[in-house]
Amino acid sequence: MRRHALTLAVTLCAAASLAAAAGTPSAARTASAPAAHAPRPVLVDCTWHPDVRPTDFVLACGDGNSRLASLRWSQWGTTSARAEGVNWVNDCKPYCAAGHFHKYPVIVRLDHPRPWKKHPQVSHYGRITLQYPAGRPDSFPKTVSYPLWD
Repeated sequence: MRRHALTLAVTLCAAASLAAAAGTPSAARTASAPAAHAPRPVLVDCTWHPDVRPTDFVLACGDGNSRLASLRWSQWGTTSARAEGVNWVNDCKPYCAAGHFHKYPVIVRLDHPRPWKKHPQVSHYGRITLQYPAGRPDSFPKTVSYPLWD
């Protein structure tokens, strides 16, 4: 009973402090002004960890048969990101366990930022686009886009 009363008192004090801060003229100006440094989106990996400017990224989470490596980021902004690197892809011939990995130069673009379902206060990129300037895996188009997991 005593613990419940203490928890209630702390909660009410915190709520009153927030209400008072929100009601001040300076707080109102800050809330309506555009953010000077909007948080930049993250890239969510296969194990649901956020990352910024990773050097490696697994595209095929289920089997690891496609991954990005040696990524060099030239841009990481609030609406998009851009990198160059290598896409290592398993040819799965005659089947994936016996296949061989081949590397292809790739240009990576991230975009479509949106709130991350796991942490809605964090923005994450929702789409990845790969462009192959030279060779590319069999049956891959020169440019391919995938939605990223949420």
